[in-house]
Amino acid sequence: MTETPNPNIIDADTLTGEMHPIRRAVISLGSNLGERLAALQGAVATLADTPDVWVTAVSPVYETEPVDAPEGSEKFLNAVVLADTTLPARTLLDRALAIEDAYDRDRNVERNAPRTLDVDLVVLGDRRSETDELRLPHPRAAERAFVLQPWFDLEADGVIPGVGPIKELLESADRTGVVRRDDLQLETE
Repeated sequence: MTETPNPNIIDADTLTGEMHPIRRAVISLGSNLGERLAALQGAVATLADTPDVWVTAVSPVYETEPVDAPEGSEKFLNAVVLADTTLPARTLLDRALAIEDAYDRDRNVERNAPRTLDVDLVVLGDRRSETDELRLPHPRAAERAFVLQPWFDLEADGVIPGVGPIKELLESADRTGVVRRDDLQLETE
């Protein structure tokens, strides 16, 4: 299992001791069940309380039509969090899953079913992974306006490694049903 493009380069996630690179994490949040805004705010607060994770920005909130979801699914609230972290990718993913669990995320349902909270690791520096447990960058982020638009609001020059600039990806994405909700705010503290 090689997750780095060059097998002669040491994977920073395997380093021990004090050598932990700081990398930019892009994390997408979504909710379309229950108290949607409260779930997003709880995820932001929990990420900010995570050791070795420094939340640097939180996007505006968007209300979006569900994509590839079962008929009758409610609209999502979506946002993107930018953070700097020294955590290994797998540890950050485990934290994201634990946050979902804290909000009673049910994974025993059909794909793209309604959910109380979705916390997706979209990008972690230039890290790439193609394992069953961890795929980086997120495989569908480049096609999802509900990820690209809030990310663009924070970092117009953002790039999905190996895919391209989010500005260009957003220009070709279907933005139908992606509505900025300036009446809803997420706090970082």
